[in-house]
Amino acid sequence: MTKPSSDVTNKIADSTQKALPLTCVDHKLSPVSFIPSPNFNERPADVCIDALVIHAISLPPNSFGGPYVEQLFLNELAIEDHPYFAQLAGLTVSSHVFIRRDGEIIQFVPFDKRAWHAGESMLDGRSNCNDFSIGIELEGCDDLPFITAQYESLAKVAGVLFESYPGLQWSRVVGHSDIAPGRKTDPGPLFDWEKFKNLFEAIN
Repeated sequence: MTKPSSDVTNKIADSTQKALPLTCVDHKLSPVSFIPSPNFNERPADVCIDALVIHAISLPPNSFGGPYVEQLFLNELAIEDHPYFAQLAGLTVSSHVFIRRDGEIIQFVPFDKRAWHAGESMLDGRSNCNDFSIGIELEGCDDLPFITAQYESLAKVAGVLFESYPGLQWSRVVGHSDIAPGRKTDPGPLFDWEKFKNLFEAIN
């Protein structure tokens, strides 16, 4: 029997992901691809996970669909593939979850661990938002709208997280730009917060 290509396997996995409801078991989403990033550490003792931070990322900037975001989170970025990547050499970052343009969800860090997504940041007077937040990266940029499939996946993920981590509340669902103003602009002016909230309420 001929072994399916990786593209076929990915399409089957993506179809399964979209067809089945999301759950969170042992701080990991299911059915979702889990690709462990080395870029995480333990949260402070007795911390309450009570914030959700929405980001946007594209590598190279404004380019979608390639392997580079995944490579970045795994410390495997092919620096020679694009001039922009030179400034990212040695950077160690991660996100708990990455949502591609087609809505595919990939998890890189278990939710009970501290992903390195926010950097220097502050929310409601508390610094070091990585300590108490979950980070979700959307494949996108400031200059192009996000895709409905991404909003749908984001709403599903948020719903599962709200069920799994009672400290989360809507008032503490924020953008990266909200916790690092002047330093970060994502998810950008074209992220539709109303659409996200409406889908969240409809799905959950």
